[in-house]
Amino acid sequence: MNQETIRNFCIIAHIDHGKSTLADRFLELTQTIERRKMREQFLDQMDLEREKGITIKMQPVRMLWRPDSPERSEGPEYILNLIDTPGHADFSYEVSRSLAAVEGAVLLVDATKGIQAQTLAHLREAQKLDLVLIPAVNKIDSPLARTEEVVVEVSKLLQCEPKEVFRISAKEGTNVKELLDSVVARVPCPKGGYEKRFRALIFDSHFDAFKGVIAFVRVVDGSIKGTDKIFFLGTKAEAFCKEVGYFLPQEASAPVLCAGEIGYVATGVKEPSQVRIGDTISASQGAEPIPGFEVPNPVVFVSLYPQDSDDFDILKDALLKLHLQDPSFTFDLEAKEALGRGFRCGFLGVLHSEIITERVKREFRIEMVISRPSVEFILETQDGKTQSVKTPAEWPEQHLVKAMKEPWAELQIITPPAFLSNTIQLLQGFEAEQKEVQDIGDNKLLLRYFMPLREIVGGLYENLKNATQGMASMDYQFKEFREASLVKLEFLVAGVAEEALSVIVPRDKAYLEGKLIVEKLKELLPKQLFEVALQAAIGGKIIARETIAARRRDVTAPLYGGDVTRKNKLLERQKKGKKEMKEKGKVIIPSRVFLDIFRT
Repeated sequence: MNQETIRNFCIIAHIDHGKSTLADRFLELTQTIERRKMREQFLDQMDLEREKGITIKMQPVRMLWRPDSPERSEGPEYILNLIDTPGHADFSYEVSRSLAAVEGAVLLVDATKGIQAQTLAHLREAQKLDLVLIPAVNKIDSPLARTEEVVVEVSKLLQCEPKEVFRISAKEGTNVKELLDSVVARVPCPKGGYEKRFRALIFDSHFDAFKGVIAFVRVVDGSIKGTDKIFFLGTKAEAFCKEVGYFLPQEASAPVLCAGEIGYVATGVKEPSQVRIGDTISASQGAEPIPGFEVPNPVVFVSLYPQDSDDFDILKDALLKLHLQDPSFTFDLEAKEALGRGFRCGFLGVLHSEIITERVKREFRIEMVISRPSVEFILETQDGKTQSVKTPAEWPEQHLVKAMKEPWAELQIITPPAFLSNTIQLLQGFEAEQKEVQDIGDNKLLLRYFMPLREIVGGLYENLKNATQGMASMDYQFKEFREASLVKLEFLVAGVAEEALSVIVPRDKAYLEGKLIVEKLKELLPKQLFEVALQAAIGGKIIARETIAARRRDVTAPLYGGDVTRKNKLLERQKKGKKEMKEKGKVIIPSRVFLDIFRT
């Protein structure tokens, strides 16, 4: 295998800037996919990706390409290993894993929107790894395109000449071939020793019932065949390889994987915890580990409970298999809370949590009760002990809390000047502290704020999009813990505390939050045959209340006349029955109600 003809690269961009469409054109140009099998967003394999129109999972693919040249038909054929990446902030970890496996990246910017917050975040990650960046401005065919303005904006950002920025239309295929030729010309070939002992970096994985854990690898040194013995340096596990191969983009077996290549290794390992993303696979246990990448700390915590307690072990197995693919999602197997046996899970954002829970429902057919998203708090109790609280169920009695801290993050927002006042007004309602407003050119302003992380994950992104007509973008990073005045707000339905609805809020916002939730519950909960009281409480003290009236049946309908006492007798009997039901009845809250409440 000649490493000189291998190019490993990925596409990075803000959400909806055309990464998947550009990948489609690459697949067509290289004839990796037959025209009759081609469809839009081919590398987005999951139903959820197609429904939401976003990339959730990275997807590698191997392509063959001869660049344009006078001797094109006789020139060398290059192996192009492309990794299509997500764009949403909640899936930035997928991008970081992709960047660790390649030498170059196409930085894609939408000609109608220009540089966005995630563009800057991905760029910083790529520059840390010294990747070769090829800038491209997409959607030049759009009537709203500001192509030359955005080209200048990108050239200033990368400190290059405007002529070095490609002007493309991924939809129409304009200049895409030239961009692919540039990948061959500018992205360096991989470095590694073919004669050395085998070492490879695991950058993704999934589980197969027959082949065990399938590890997605970037081979750094040596080579591996389908029968070799392998070692996992991080977990100390060992196994015999069952199969190796490439992504076309479906998995296709091959005789051998060599240094510089990207492919997969069917490990035969049946225990998912023994294969970790970021670990090194080697031919010997004493090999030097490859510098991998750090797993980020989760910032949003949600508790999951199976509606049917018999599904607990199935849910555990589902979470283990999903964690194999996405180690940025964590869960605690020992979590036991008010709703029975469940799992406290950590995510990188609210969308991240929604995607994982939806995948559990669809792929494993498990109905769940899902708690309200929360962040991590640090509490000091009256006896001087410090504890970390990640869900409201862990919050101690209020009188036992001496002091508390909550996480704050640095927020970066890019917005047109026309929406500056709307953005500032919105952020003032989210306890934000303004640090800087910077003009970054091309009719764009960069706002830097500090604000509580609970406010960011509690719906800021949706509110920002509404306030700016979808023109603003945001990114955030955790910075520090600060002193706070918080309380646990509980909700009672028919006198029974529903722990899954509990939330930690600032003391001065408790009444408004409690009133909002009980009003929403009144709209969402189906009527019962008895009157249902909905209450918000702090430490046992009720601060807000709504009532769902009983569903009534006209018990007098069969009557066709006679003494009025017959009618009164039936009504009195109905009244007595509803009173008994109110005392004994229990309200079952559908899981969709929890989800609708958390979106408010």
